[in-house]
Amino acid sequence: MSTAVLLEKDRRTQAERTALSDAKMLSAAVELICAKGTTRTTLKEVGELAGYSRGLASHRFGTKDQLFTFIVRSVGELWLKELRFAVRDEVGVRAIGAAVDAHQAFITQGANNIRAFYILWFNSIGPDQGLREVVANIHHRRHRDVENWIQKAVVNKELSSTVDYRGAAQNFCAAIIGIVYQWLADPEKVEHIRELHTILKTQTALALGKAH
Repeated sequence: MSTAVLLEKDRRTQAERTALSDAKMLSAAVELICAKGTTRTTLKEVGELAGYSRGLASHRFGTKDQLFTFIVRSVGELWLKELRFAVRDEVGVRAIGAAVDAHQAFITQGANNIRAFYILWFNSIGPDQGLREVVANIHHRRHRDVENWIQKAVVNKELSSTVDYRGAAQNFCAAIIGIVYQWLADPEKVEHIRELHTILKTQTALALGKAH
């Protein structure tokens, strides 16, 4: 086996090891944030709970804020991917309905990850600019997706050309955040959260002028 092949194998192995350690530390950080909150979570504890040395998390992320930014970016990207997969080629009311169903499934099936994600989301109003920028990016992309679903339905003449797609997208995204806040405050009320998702689908359909 050539030296170049061996080096490439070593690089892949190192990349795989890094990805594995990142995944374990993300899981550990999520567990700690959900149990203790962001203030009491330390990099030392994250490294130890992940099964590594107490200094690995500090070496990998540098600061707790950078770890938190990593969590928001990782879970946020996963959510956007899940959302687009759920919606596929649907537009308008059907796309909104698929997105709402996907969100309900996402927060119930990945509860701890999503809980930590949104805890950090709400914490982004604090002084950490890096975290704010990541949250803003995810929010803008989600908002843009909703606008596109509605605009495509207008182009297809499924919705009226008078539909305020920007306002509808803003209201939809704000409602999602409101539902999340209620879920964080009282996660045991699963049926209530399900009802809120159903209401959101109905109200958005009515707002777009096409009840389903």
